[in-house]
Amino acid sequence: MSGIPGANRQAPKPDAEGAGSAALGPRPATLARYLTIYAALWKNSVTREMMFKGNFLLWIVVELLWFALQLSFIGVIYLHTNRIGTWTQWQVVLLIGASHFIQQIYQAFFLINCTNLSELVRNGKLDFLLLLPVNTRFVVSLRQVDLGAFLNAATAIAVMAYAARQLHLVLTAGHVLTFLALCLVGVWIHYSLMFLLATTSFWTIRAQGIVWGYYNLFQIARLPDEAFRGVFRAVFTFALPMLLVSNVPVRVLADKLDSSRLPLLLVGMGVACGLVSEWVWRLSLRHYTSASS
Repeated sequence: MSGIPGANRQAPKPDAEGAGSAALGPRPATLARYLTIYAALWKNSVTREMMFKGNFLLWIVVELLWFALQLSFIGVIYLHTNRIGTWTQWQVVLLIGASHFIQQIYQAFFLINCTNLSELVRNGKLDFLLLLPVNTRFVVSLRQVDLGAFLNAATAIAVMAYAARQLHLVLTAGHVLTFLALCLVGVWIHYSLMFLLATTSFWTIRAQGIVWGYYNLFQIARLPDEAFRGVFRAVFTFALPMLLVSNVPVRVLADKLDSSRLPLLLVGMGVACGLVSEWVWRLSLRHYTSASS
């Protein structure tokens, strides 16, 4: 049962592709088709953003002000101390920049889509998406793109570059590529966990509060992992890996990585979060009943 009032008929049963079942691998023709579909989704997103230019510019300004506030907060803390654990001021600035970069890339591609899932379930529009001859999770997850987030991600890169210069870091191509790869794993973890929470909308009327509650936890990723101890650190390392998402990539850039265990742990958590998210999504679809009549 979906737990949604008015659900009195069974939802359309998606085929293997529409339900998101695992295939052996994407064929070239299938990949080209999905790229064409995604290009059309991008075009629609650009059109939508340009229809509300004021809102588009306002959110860019809001994100920039919030980013500046985070940097100012760290500046105030380091007026009273030289280090947080082994983290110096510019290393923490590098961490904040990386966390903001990961958050903005996630926000660009996935945030609005995850938050809209409960509305698709509640008003029955998910029925239409289930009938499309494409992977349903693909469409649900990537329908809209937040273009302003790319500009905010660029400011994060600028801050990271300035912090790296202050730290006199000598970055090789290997450092940068490893950093970017780990950042993508971090984005995947955020997406998997938030999508997992969004699927609670199949059993509840609205799930936006749960989803936005997780989004607020992003702020933990901006802090050095050495600032936390005990149960709190364990929870936000293994249950909700916030302390891994940005700390591990920055440790690679700042040459603070003692061993390869942390990157392997981050990748392992990414795989685990993705598998659990997919399993719950399929389970939710099997119990989904249409909200329309």
